[in-house]
Amino acid sequence: MAKTAPTRLLDVANAAGVSLRTASRVLNDDPRVAPVTRQRVREAMVGLRFEPDAMARSLRAGTDTAIGFVVESISDPFFADVIDAVELEMSRHGRSVLVTSTRRDSGWERDVIGRMLQRRIAGLLLCPTGEDHSWLDTGRLPIVLVDRPAPGLPADLVEIDDHRAAFEAVAHLITHGHQRIAYVGDTPAIPTSAARLRGYRDALAHYRLEADEYLVNCNCATSQDAAHAVPALIGGSRPPTAILSATTRASLGVVPALHSAGRTDIALVAFGDFPMADALRPAVTVVDHPGHEVGRVAAARLLARLSQPGLPVERIQVPARIIERGSGELRP
Repeated sequence: MAKTAPTRLLDVANAAGVSLRTASRVLNDDPRVAPVTRQRVREAMVGLRFEPDAMARSLRAGTDTAIGFVVESISDPFFADVIDAVELEMSRHGRSVLVTSTRRDSGWERDVIGRMLQRRIAGLLLCPTGEDHSWLDTGRLPIVLVDRPAPGLPADLVEIDDHRAAFEAVAHLITHGHQRIAYVGDTPAIPTSAARLRGYRDALAHYRLEADEYLVNCNCATSQDAAHAVPALIGGSRPPTAILSATTRASLGVVPALHSAGRTDIALVAFGDFPMADALRPAVTVVDHPGHEVGRVAAARLLARLSQPGLPVERIQVPARIIERGSGELRP
């Protein structure tokens, strides 16, 4: 039985009634093609089961169709949601995503980005780790920052307002009668953590409450760190009546520690949702830090920049909200 010849782009162009050049522009997401024409060509591609040769496209363009995504940790629940949304959005546009993590090592970050550049990625999504990113050139590579800014790099940024979200979380606990509110979070060297800590402090100051440094723990990079911090916080002579857990990783340590100590009477607001948070008793009140939406918006922004390189740099904030479930509404 004779083997069927693969569908060529010329076949697609003929079926859609356009030139080969127009069909090629549609294949490469060129914004100059009219929407009606673009739709007609794409329908012809589907009807003829056209499968583009990704390698050939990369060689012609001098770049790969893949997008690089460098995150702090692929195991972090927030970044797992971000990655899932990015992959989904990029797949809809025929692009793959290369994901790697920095483990908060600036030297490693520079190394993995360098390897991605050698592969000639089409664009980069970056959750930065290092203190200076001026070595990256947004003029040569479209870059969108995710979750936090990169010093020395004027690039688009998709984030939430961490300061405001933390401020509102503390205000929520204060309006439910709490005055001694502990903070469990990561190092202020990370911009997001620094903003959340400022939000915590500013909320206390706004409501004229004492800022007791004994209640502040900023050394919880892992869930184990947070779990170890809880007994010292709640075992003192003036323990907190409420806790703001400022990262999802911290919450995964704080919640089990409170339950193990039998102290589920301590109010809790957790920054970022996590599995089973709504099934506990009391269910955990969270600041909904929507990783999936952050990923979708970041991917859409990078796609827009690939189509229109001259877009002005923007700082895009994705809304966050408090989801009341019970733990954050407990009274002292």
